[in-house]
Amino acid sequence: QVQLMESGGGLVQPGGSLRLSCAASGSILSIKYMGWYRQAPGKQRESVAGIISDGSTNYADSVKGRFTISRDTAKNTVYLQMNSLKPEDTAVYYCYVVADAPMRPSVGYWGQGTQVTVSS
Repeated sequence: QVQLMESGGGLVQPGGSLRLSCAASGSILSIKYMGWYRQAPGKQRESVAGIISDGSTNYADSVKGRFTISRDTAKNTVYLQMNSLKPEDTAVYYCYVVADAPMRPSVGYWGQGTQVTVSS
């Protein structure tokens, strides 16, 4: 089994910055994908950014140039640096990891979610 522990959410003023972290632990053989999703009240969950095993990254158009995803492979941890935050970035942010575990190849796991609120 794989567990995800998120941290770093909070309240920030417009234009401010936050960094989210998500550490994966458990019986991990390899990690294929690490990403961040978000869900605002009344809206569907959407992809924000992702990074695959070769280091390639992708971003939602709404966050390009403001958010940066990175990872520490030794720590099985993914980060989301969020700059120039806007009120419309307010949402619960979820970490999502696709990992190989014993007898469970390529399974996706979700974090518990962390609230990000951008408000003055």
